[in-house]
Amino acid sequence: MSSHHQAIEKHFQESDEPSRSSAGILLLILGIIFIGMNLRAPLTSVGPLVGMIRDDLGISNTLAGMLTTLPLLAFAFVSPFAPKLARRFGINAVVLASLPILTLGIILRSVSGIGTLFLGTALLGFAISICNVLLPSLIKQEFPLRIGFMTGIYSVAMNLCGAIASGISIPLATDFGLGWKVVLGCWAIPAFLSLLVWLPQARNRHKQMIAVKSDRKNEPVNVWRSRLAWKVTIFMGLQSLMFYIIVAWMPEILIERGLSASSSGWMLFLLQFALLPFTFIIPVIAGRMSNQRLLVIITFLLFVVGYLGLLFGGNLLIPVWAILIGIGGGCAFSLSMMFFSLRTQNVHQAAELSGMAQSVGYLLAAIGPTLFGLLHDMTHSWTLPLFILVVASALLLIVGLGAGSNQYVTSKEKN
Repeated sequence: MSSHHQAIEKHFQESDEPSRSSAGILLLILGIIFIGMNLRAPLTSVGPLVGMIRDDLGISNTLAGMLTTLPLLAFAFVSPFAPKLARRFGINAVVLASLPILTLGIILRSVSGIGTLFLGTALLGFAISICNVLLPSLIKQEFPLRIGFMTGIYSVAMNLCGAIASGISIPLATDFGLGWKVVLGCWAIPAFLSLLVWLPQARNRHKQMIAVKSDRKNEPVNVWRSRLAWKVTIFMGLQSLMFYIIVAWMPEILIERGLSASSSGWMLFLLQFALLPFTFIIPVIAGRMSNQRLLVIITFLLFVVGYLGLLFGGNLLIPVWAILIGIGGGCAFSLSMMFFSLRTQNVHQAAELSGMAQSVGYLLAAIGPTLFGLLHDMTHSWTLPLFILVVASALLLIVGLGAGSNQYVTSKEKN
C-alpha cells in the first residue's frame, strides 16, 4: 500500500471511524469525484445551446440569459444557509439530500416548456450551491491529512467535466441530432450515479454529530465580522468575477482583434484547458506551505501579464496570453478553495467561511459580465474593461496576501 493510502488509513483508525475499510475509503473518494463532476457540467453545457433554446421556445435574449444567471444567483443566496443545515443534520446527510434535487432539476430543465426550464434550472442551482459550499469542509472532515490532494482531485473533476460539457454540447445537439433537451438531460445520469455512490456515507451521520459535539475547537465564530474571513471572501469573489467575465467576453474581445469566431472559441478552450493541471497541483503545494503568499504573488503576475498581453500584445502571442490567464485562473480558484480549510480550525467553521465567500463571490460573478459589457458599450472599446481586470488583479494580490497568511478565523483573531 502506498504512503498516501497508509496516511488515510491511519487517520480513520485514529478517528471516530475505526470501522471504515480501504473499500470504504475508496468509495468515499469516488463519491467526492462524482459530486465534483456535477458541480459545473450542468451549467457549462447550457451556454453553447442558449441560442438553440431561445429559438425553440421563442423566448427573448434577456430571458435566455437568465439560464446562466439564475444558478449564479442561487449560489449567492443559498450558500449562507448550507452551513446551518450541515450543523443541524450533518454534512454527509445534507450533501446526500441535495443530489436527488440536482437530478430532478436536470430532468425538469429538459422537459418541454418554459416553466419547467426555469424551475429545473433553479432546483439544480440550489443543489449545486449546497455541494459547492460543503465539499471543502467535507474534505477537511474526512481527509484532514490530505486536504490539498483531495481538493485537487475534486477540482480537476469539476473543471474537466465542465470543459467537456461546454465542448460537446453543440456537436451532440446538431451533428448527432440529439437536440438541446436530450443533451442537457443526459447530465442527469452522472447526477444519479453520484447519488448511488454517496448513499453509504449517510450511515456515518450519527458518529459525525458526536465528533462535532466533542470537538473542543468547535467554537462558534461569526465569520461575517472577521477581517480574515472578508479577505478570503473578497479573494474568492474577485477570482470568480474574473473567470466569468473572461469566459463570457474573451471570444468577443478576440473577434474585435481580428480573429475568426472559430479561432476565438479555440482560444477560450485553450484557456480552460491550461487551468486544469493547476487545479490539482496548486492545492497540493498550498497544503504543504506554512503560508500561501508566494502562490498569491505568482497568481497576480500571471493575471497581469495575460491581461496586458491581450491589451498590447500582438495577435501571434494570443495563445500565450490565454494560457497565462488560464493558469492564473486555476491558481486563484484552487487557492480560494484551500483557504476555506487552511484558515479555519474545524469543519463547521470551514463551512461557514465557504458559505460566506461563495455567496459574495457568485453574486459578483452574476453581475460582473453584465457590467463588463456595459463598460464596452459606453466606451466602444475593450481597453477600459481590460484595465479593470488589471485593477481587479491588484486587489486580488492585496487581499490574497492577507488570506494567505498563517492564521485562523477565530473569535480572538489578531487583525
